[in-house]
Amino acid sequence: MDPELRRVVIESNLIAAFAPGRVEVADESLDHMNHAGHGGRGHYAVLIVSERFAGLSPVARHRLVYEALGDLMRTDIHALAIQALSPAECEEPGATNGGSGPEAPGGPAGGPAAGPAAGP
Repeated sequence: MDPELRRVVIESNLIAAFAPGRVEVADESLDHMNHAGHGGRGHYAVLIVSERFAGLSPVARHRLVYEALGDLMRTDIHALAIQALSPAECEEPGATNGGSGPEAPGGPAGGPAAGPAAGP
């Protein structure tokens, strides 16, 4: 699958599963081109903010994200960095980056990430 299409499919799956207030998917594959074993699959960083994560442990949140991505985890994604937060966690002072909300995947500038999720 084309890398940009893969990023869009990941984002679409997350939007469908979580109705997030914010979702960003950064393709970090270029940073890992010389790593062995990826078999053409990509490296991604995801930031997702959804009420579905309220009260859940980080492991439970990650499991939900993996479930939402389904077969992509086996066929198209080699590595996935997940930042899954509830809306309240984004508002907590100092929670992730000084109270201004979490940093976007790809670093402070946000890298090649998508903007806020649009509803269907």
